[in-house]
Amino acid sequence: MSETRTALLYSSDKPTQKDLERLSAFLEEKYGEHYSIGWKHNPAITGGFRLVAGQNVYDWNRQGRLRQLQDALLALKHERTDVIPLIKETLENWTPTVMVDEIGTVTGVGDGIAIVSGLDDTTYGEILLFSGGVRGMALDLRMDEVACILFDAEEEVREGSTVRRTGRVAGVPVGEGFLGRVVDPLGVPIDGGYEIIADDYRPVENEAPAVIDRQAVNVPLETGILAIDSMFPIGRGQRELIIGDRQTGKSTIVTDTIINQKGKDVICIYVAIGQKTSSVARLVDTLRKNVALDYTIVVNASAAEPAPLQYIAPFAGCALGEYFMEKGRDVLIIYDDLTKHAIAYRSISLLLERAPGREAYPGDVFYLHSRLLERAAHLSDEKGGGSLTALPIIETQEEDVSSYIPTNVISITDGQIFLSSGLFRLGQRPAINVGLSVSRVGGDAQTKAMKKASGTLRLDLAQYREMETFSQFSGDMDQATKKLIRYGEGLMKILKQKSNSPLTLTEQVFMLVIATMDRFETIEPETADEVIRKLVKECMDRCHDIVLRIENEGTITDDDKKRIYETVKSIDV
Repeated sequence: MSETRTALLYSSDKPTQKDLERLSAFLEEKYGEHYSIGWKHNPAITGGFRLVAGQNVYDWNRQGRLRQLQDALLALKHERTDVIPLIKETLENWTPTVMVDEIGTVTGVGDGIAIVSGLDDTTYGEILLFSGGVRGMALDLRMDEVACILFDAEEEVREGSTVRRTGRVAGVPVGEGFLGRVVDPLGVPIDGGYEIIADDYRPVENEAPAVIDRQAVNVPLETGILAIDSMFPIGRGQRELIIGDRQTGKSTIVTDTIINQKGKDVICIYVAIGQKTSSVARLVDTLRKNVALDYTIVVNASAAEPAPLQYIAPFAGCALGEYFMEKGRDVLIIYDDLTKHAIAYRSISLLLERAPGREAYPGDVFYLHSRLLERAAHLSDEKGGGSLTALPIIETQEEDVSSYIPTNVISITDGQIFLSSGLFRLGQRPAINVGLSVSRVGGDAQTKAMKKASGTLRLDLAQYREMETFSQFSGDMDQATKKLIRYGEGLMKILKQKSNSPLTLTEQVFMLVIATMDRFETIEPETADEVIRKLVKECMDRCHDIVLRIENEGTITDDDKKRIYETVKSIDV
């Protein structure tokens, strides 16, 4: 006796026992096996029913028949003869047919996740099309079903809905038309502007460039922030983490960096993950006021968006950046922030019933961020010489850099800029902690002029911080210690910088030369920032040849440094 198989019948009206027996007899005749038919109520199926038997779907309802008829009529468009008789013949002879292989059925849906059966050949990352036009992506391939994340409102997706394979992996449209625009993670403009005409379509998941296709990171990407460019330089193709507590100026640093790329032929991509829409709107307004939006793309997956869109946002932004990188362009991409990205991925993973690990994150959360950040690179000249520089942002709790996600991303990146809430409260902006910040590329990403001007700046600041702590417990200090503390106070003062006011390389070099040679013996530390900025402006006017050498060659000599200092001593401020 053959094994009894089960088929499911979806309809808005409950079938009679006679209807079930007729359908069972039809399937037994069709496949030579006995079928037991179960019924599930689906109010969306009108004018007929849907019968699911294994991978075979008989879509005999009004919508299904119309869709099949539409496909039959569209097939006539390739005929070169008179199509009117063909249409008439098609309408007279057409009958609904079984749809197999590429059609699946939703067996469960909720919280942005849909479970689909009947799509055994689906590939990881493939786009699936649900009834009602809802798009989803296959994220979990199981033995008998596929779990998908939904990119659109799930109200249109119900148990029993049909699902179609598209054969395309999840991707995003790319092209020059995206510059100056705000888009969602699927490439749809959300700034109220005109429709974007894409030049190409790229998968959001892509392999990182091989080692042989890369070259050393040796071209500086200047942020315009003195504390970073002098002590923790960033090179084109580098991955530098910006880490700190909430409201310590992380987004301000990346905004200033974008503004500083004006006129340097660097395309900037800002990916907002889980941010408030009002915050993203303020950032866009700041970029527009500083004429920086023209070379910037903003990808926004706000806190109001479902977790699947927040999950895919940084990969979509990276795909946009890779399009320009492979054309030989230099690209800066900011992920703000990967903490919220990890939380979105954790939500999806728990809904997919994956095993939770440390802090309930799935075990592959490290791989999630590593495969994203490894795509940042400086390509070899044979590959066009383009670069993709990544500045991921991580938010800490009470400056705890040893928690799971911070340690993961620290180990992936080429250094980190740590922002201290204590320094921020004391008014030190940007609040960069010199002791905990590092750039593993270092001087390779600095011009010779900046390297010569900065000298032992970082070491001097570290000594100052140590002496400052020591001096709190000592009543008497010798002259050498007093000079060191005075010098350190002056350095901290000039490292303060207003937001949206990036400095040019020449201004930074002149400022450092004046500060390190004077050592604040003639300049009071309390007014150092104002005085030195006035001295820099006057000195640059008088030493125009040195300015041109720094701008054109990126170098400065010992004689140039002495001349700058002699010029400073002759200026009254």
